[in-house]
Amino acid sequence: MTGDRKKIYICSPLSGNIEENIEKAKEHCRDVSLKGFLPIASHIYFTQFLDDNNSEERDIGMEMGLELLKLCDEVWVFGDKISEGMKKEIQFAKKLNIEIKYN
Repeated sequence: MTGDRKKIYICSPLSGNIEENIEKAKEHCRDVSLKGFLPIASHIYFTQFLDDNNSEERDIGMEMGLELLKLCDEVWVFGDKISEGMKKEIQFAKKLNIEIKYN
């Protein structure tokens, strides 16, 4: 099934309780994977080497995340609160006519 997996961009909060939110994002990635899709969670990846508390590095991470979002088939939104970063991702996906699903 190589190359056939739908790419799903994981849109979930990071700020606030960062450790808890990263764990939740990992759970979302697992669920998406077990459904047969390829999860893309830039906020888990880029925070491994960029400091989300540094505004310049956060902006770089957001820009790179939007580049990854361009490659995705759908955006899946998780959580009961939409953060500022999530709003940017959702608006960007709408601009590109990428399907958005709220979970």
